Amino acid sequence: MTRVLTIGIAVLDDVYVIPDALRAGQKHRAHQAMTVLGGSATNAALAIARLGGQVQLVTRIGDDAPGEALSGLLIREGIDLSLSQPCVGARTSRSSIIIEPGGERTIINFLDPDLPSQPDWLIADLPAGTDAVCADVRWEAAAIRLFKAAQSLGKPAILDGDRAPSDPALLALASHCIFSAQGLREITGMEDLAEALAAFGKRRSGYYGVTDGANGVLSLENNGIVHYPAFPITPVDTLGAGDVWHGAFALAIARRDSIAAAIRFASAAAALKCTRRGGGMGAPTAAELAQFLKENPA
Repeated sequence: MTRVLTIGIAVLDDVYVIPDALRAGQKHRAHQAMTVLGGSATNAALAIARLGGQVQLVTRIGDDAPGEALSGLLIREGIDLSLSQPCVGARTSRSSIIIEPGGERTIINFLDPDLPSQPDWLIADLPAGTDAVCADVRWEAAAIRLFKAAQSLGKPAILDGDRAPSDPALLALASHCIFSAQGLREITGMEDLAEALAAFGKRRSGYYGVTDGANGVLSLENNGIVHYPAFPITPVDTLGAGDVWHGAFALAIARRDSIAAAIRFASAAAALKCTRRGGGMGAPTAAELAQFLKENPA
């Protein structure tokens, strides 16, 4: 079984679905509410587990009641937390999320500034059998530590560049870096995504791409830009779609799929997720994704 190690943020999300568009200063009544897993690396780990991979999550969780609830949800989904540990005296990351008609979301997040940043307690070598490492940019010191371990073993190190990292070493260590549209524009200062991707990848080694929601994926291959269209769906909840995409992509790269196959696999997983409410908890199973791909041939 393919094994992936994910590194980054874990969040307990309270999600509220409202029937009308959000209006500032007004009271809104939700017709649906749920508490779910959240955070880029966590949703990626959830997608990997749902899609049949083995996954370990390296994260920071507070030693509080929300942390216990979050850990319980993670373990229930088959995510291995043996490399994580509760942070004494720290508060667990939390978000309140509002989903509007059409699937757009508004997020209010709390990240405890007292969470320890240095991963001195963390392993320096990858666990035996790890096929790839995937990280967000929310805990850069840990990601850098484990990306170095992956590089030393020739293992893929996949970075979710949903925003620009503060330490450029993270970009240099990544074998595969896939930006969000916002993240690529932030790091390059350029508006046109194709031009920005080509400019960023120039004279850099490794693989680079950018996801752009319903507009699909742009991929830098052989010094040229390749466009992979998104699957046509009617979204009801886009929360966590990018995270699910990265988890599925990391799993595909870990099993040595081609870039084209990995992007199609990841885009299908994200599309299916967008047809379901519950953020990353809407990630599909391997059987569901296989059926979707069968019904939507290239």
